[in-house]
Amino acid sequence: MAGEKLAKAAVADSRLLREYELSDDDFQRIRRLVRERLGIALAQSKRELVYGRLSRRLRALKLPDFSAYLQRIESGDAEELQHFCNAITTHLTSFFRESHHFDFLAQHLLPALERSNGGARRLRLWSAGCSSGEEPYSIAMVLLENLRHLRAWDIRILATDIDTNVLSHARSGLYSGERLEKMDSGRLSRWFEQTSDGQQFMVRDELKGLITFKTLNLMDEWPMKGPIDVIFCRNVIIYFDRETQRRIVARMAALQRPDDYLILGHSESLLQVSKQYRLVSDTIHRRLP
Repeated sequence: MAGEKLAKAAVADSRLLREYELSDDDFQRIRRLVRERLGIALAQSKRELVYGRLSRRLRALKLPDFSAYLQRIESGDAEELQHFCNAITTHLTSFFRESHHFDFLAQHLLPALERSNGGARRLRLWSAGCSSGEEPYSIAMVLLENLRHLRAWDIRILATDIDTNVLSHARSGLYSGERLEKMDSGRLSRWFEQTSDGQQFMVRDELKGLITFKTLNLMDEWPMKGPIDVIFCRNVIIYFDRETQRRIVARMAALQRPDDYLILGHSESLLQVSKQYRLVSDTIHRRLP
């Protein structure tokens, strides 16, 4: 009992030391806004994370409290709504993360797609939730390493994210040396140019030329018409509630033909989400007729 009282007192003291107060009502308003705009079910446990990320926006705008900040967003400030979305979303990524997906792409998917798409000579891949670009650039490396003989083909990678800040980073193609420490040295020298200071690496134009980066909120209308041969949507739907997962996966299925592929993250599953795909390998799904 004494320990519980001390814990509550510590929380109360931390709130007194804060620059801003995040009331229960304001936090619930934030949760509703995140649910409506991003489809993310924000847990109560994320309160401290939310405070840390959004208090920077209050400071930048010189606003007195969270209520004033939320009123600004709810009144229709589109620019600040984008900042809000950028602050809330989480971006954890790396080159060739979950490497078995890229091995499967190289060894199984691309040979099969080359055979099935030989008439149209067209390939389309989508990196949904591309973050700072490591995933689509990894896909591009695999494509060029395995399909160089298909120079006459129309091959494109669409890379989308809601966060305009990480998309700007992705478009630049500039990465610190530490982000590339685990990359094979041959692949590094082949696809990156080291900057003059030796601290950073720039993606070569040959890779950039395959990728189109676009801002996209998965809760909004999608401009893509399809068909899309392979969709990478890894570690994205895990943040949505079950009903939102169902809607998003159904919309992805509508962009794909039978036998096209949907690749999810290591902790994601389509169980009780969709019957339009069957599992063919570790978190790799194939579109059913």
